[in-house]
Amino acid sequence: MKRILLLTAACLLLLTGCGEDPIEAKFNSEINDFCENVSALGLKIDAINVEAEELSIRYATSDLLTYLDEVEVEFLKFSNIDFPEEFDYLEAMADEAGTYMTEAVASYHKAYEDTYSQSMEEYARENYSRACKRMQVILALLRGEEIQDPSLTFQ
Repeated sequence: MKRILLLTAACLLLLTGCGEDPIEAKFNSEINDFCENVSALGLKIDAINVEAEELSIRYATSDLLTYLDEVEVEFLKFSNIDFPEEFDYLEAMADEAGTYMTEAVASYHKAYEDTYSQSMEEYARENYSRACKRMQVILALLRGEEIQDPSLTFQ
């Protein structure tokens, strides 16, 4: 879940500007809203306190799944942002990030609801990681950075 905080850090430096045209200003606002919302959810996820009691664990799991549902909504909203023409090439990657997050959240639900499934949790974590990697790449490219970190490459 720490990947959400990395996305937030990437967003903080992303898009500022004076005298922007309305389309670019709307785009920047949508990106910043995404970053702020995901950051807030990441903080909530990190603050979940799991205690040894079974009831506490159930509440913590419920909270986690609720927050992940909200993260999914944010990723899907992001994937529907209309990118400016110069960044159109990133729209497919944004769609992939939304798809991977949807799969991750559905898999986390399957992993934690009813009987716990470690293999489903691992599958969810992999999809979550794929979604976050794509988002990191998108945000870096929007900032004009070259992707040199081999951990941010994928096929």
